[in-house]
Amino acid sequence: MKQSTPSQQQNRTKRHLQFALIERIKEKGYHAVTVKDIVERADYNRSTFYIHYQDKIEIAKELLDSMLKGLELSVAIPYVPGRKILTKRMNASYFHIVSYIYENRNFFELLKVEDSLPGLHTGFGETILTIYQKHFNFETLNQTPVNMDYFKRYTAYGFSGLLKNWIVHGFQVSQEEFIQEVIDLANTHIQSVKYVGDRVDAGSGD
Repeated sequence: MKQSTPSQQQNRTKRHLQFALIERIKEKGYHAVTVKDIVERADYNRSTFYIHYQDKIEIAKELLDSMLKGLELSVAIPYVPGRKILTKRMNASYFHIVSYIYENRNFFELLKVEDSLPGLHTGFGETILTIYQKHFNFETLNQTPVNMDYFKRYTAYGFSGLLKNWIVHGFQVSQEEFIQEVIDLANTHIQSVKYVGDRVDAGSGD
């Protein structure tokens, strides 16, 4: 039987502790959660926690940073850098970001919690905006001239709002239905999309 390396064991322990933090936040809110709450939920002792983290603030920051980085990376997976895609030809395969959110829904459900992970509510929208600003160029419908900075902000925060609404309402519609609604909306004002970021292979955003 293949044995886990120390690094793999450390990562597994960290994932268990982060999962416990998520569950405790859902139960009682971030500010009420203690290290004792986390280790009891994860079934570890306090010394194990302190091997990996200095305090609750450090584990919360690592969790937030890793998940939002994964969100940013996930968007690139279906795209070839520099290739223009007509919006009317887009389908669900171009929205890997939606799959990433659904696959990690246990974390993103923290958006439903008022006293949630510090920085999550603002960081989620800012990450979507970063994706639009850094990784995509857009061509407006009928090549209508617009202030592209405003356009990207308008569409990014609109998409972010739709994603949050989907999450907050418990993913009531399927991924496919949600994506089709987004594509239908995009077709009203976006002619084409060009990915201008780096190539990312499937698995890199996990």
